[in-house]
Amino acid sequence: MSFNINDKGYYGDFGGAYIPEMLYPNVEELRQNYLKIMAEPSFKEEFDQLLKDYVGRPSPLYFAKRLSNKYNTKIYLKREDLNHTGAHKVNNTIGQILMAQRLGKTRIIAETGAGQHGVATATVCALMGMECIVYMGEIDIARQAPNVARMKMLGAEVRPALSGSRTLKDATNEAIRDWINNPIDTHYIIGSVVGPHPYPDMVARFQAVVSEEIKWQLKDKEGTEKPDYVIACVGGGSNAAGAFYHYLDDTDVNLIAVEAAGKGIYSGESAATSVLGKEGIIHGSKTLLMQTPDGQITEPYSISAGLDYPGVGPMHANLYTTGRAEFISITDDQAMTAGLELSQLEGIIPAIESSHAFAVFDYKKFNPDDVVVINLSGRGDKDLQNYIDYFKL
Repeated sequence: MSFNINDKGYYGDFGGAYIPEMLYPNVEELRQNYLKIMAEPSFKEEFDQLLKDYVGRPSPLYFAKRLSNKYNTKIYLKREDLNHTGAHKVNNTIGQILMAQRLGKTRIIAETGAGQHGVATATVCALMGMECIVYMGEIDIARQAPNVARMKMLGAEVRPALSGSRTLKDATNEAIRDWINNPIDTHYIIGSVVGPHPYPDMVARFQAVVSEEIKWQLKDKEGTEKPDYVIACVGGGSNAAGAFYHYLDDTDVNLIAVEAAGKGIYSGESAATSVLGKEGIIHGSKTLLMQTPDGQITEPYSISAGLDYPGVGPMHANLYTTGRAEFISITDDQAMTAGLELSQLEGIIPAIESSHAFAVFDYKKFNPDDVVVINLSGRGDKDLQNYIDYFKL
């Protein structure tokens, strides 16, 4: 059994392209071309060169000595927080802007929650001289002000989503509407492994550089390409998809996805899709989705703007339902405490999204000789105000 995508665009029962007729030409053009374009030597060369010289890859695989001592196991951190723009998101936006150029598109749209994908999209648009419009929920604009300022400074127009919960889901709806209205010249850079096929697969492939590097970096440090565990936070799930990618079909490697339980799984203010989700369709793909009994999407909640998505990417829905990955739900309080602990033990302030992954030690005991790799997907600068307010710093 393979946990990768099949030729119809599904991971097991999940995926596909459930889209309005108006979007069919855009999505179909991408589907027919994305693998061909990614296989072109000139594409690969430009992508790799930009990752190296612009993004600053490879990102280090860092042995966290004090954290390892505390939890009596070997903990390595994949330092995606050290990339240009401060998170893993830029791996995908570099790939997609090159894709857009080769498809002859001149205008870029994106959605963003925490603002990291918006910043990464605005960054590559500035780099390539393309028009950039980022949709962002009004609530997220308020709580992620530094990232909004960065996007504007990079020349992007930030458009608020004023409907619904005014967060990531609504920003995505607005971006899809824009794309329907501007099908010819516009490419939609989706920021996670969500949306209609081929997006989940394309984004996962661009993020796969994370696990590609983990393999040789670990070989260098531990004499093996295989960790015992790979752990990553999951909202839509692109950083987890990248960290898991080269280990998906290698069942010797345990995969742990950490999602946001907000104020508690059953509190009514949560984003714990694995527990609360049922099969449904959101933003063009069939996946696990938090919804009411009559199929209305439930509003998600998390203290981290990047994890409050009501669904999860189809790859992760399949990893959960097949049992290939273990899903753990972490509350706001547990995540914030874990973020403070990492800051004080290792001198690294993580994004609140990533802090969720570090709370795994509340739930799981690891053996002293286990090799545990945690994907540190973003840095905490954007969340300082949240940390200040929470801990009364």
